[in-house]
Amino acid sequence: MTDSRTSAYAEAFFAVAAAEGIVGEVEDELFRFARVLEGNDELRSALADPHIPAARRQQIVEDLLGGKATTVTTALVSMLVGSGRIGDLSRIVERLGSRSSAAGGTAIAEVRSAVALTADQQARLATAIAATTGHEVTIRNIVDPAVVGGVVTRVGDAVIDGSVRTRLSQLRDAF
Repeated sequence: MTDSRTSAYAEAFFAVAAAEGIVGEVEDELFRFARVLEGNDELRSALADPHIPAARRQQIVEDLLGGKATTVTTALVSMLVGSGRIGDLSRIVERLGSRSSAAGGTAIAEVRSAVALTADQQARLATAIAATTGHEVTIRNIVDPAVVGGVVTRVGDAVIDGSVRTRLSQLRDAF
């Protein structure tokens, strides 16, 4: 999908969520669903398969999200499935996050860790990043076992790699 189309979807998603007054909630639900989709090849294939009728693919979304996500989130994901654009969800969510942050004067920090961070850890990390960037920060924790230990944080274009994997690699290179 072109950047302009991705941006257009993100702007439309933001407008719908803003009209309902639930931007943060929709953004979070879309982010979580995008991560589930990335991690589940069978689901991703089923939702993107043009040989499966769109109504059936949309029913899968309804079954998965119904009662667990807002009706806005369910409708937006269903619309992407129906239009054959579900493969673009991650990029749309990334743009939506940027748009939402810009509107709220905050930054999004994508934090990859081997295990889920506790609320206290996220709060301390947000405070540290805010002190460095000068912006209020929203933490998005992504569990990634490849990190081994520590965290890898991305805020905009800046990446702070404090992972055990990287430190071991640096030690190996030093020897």
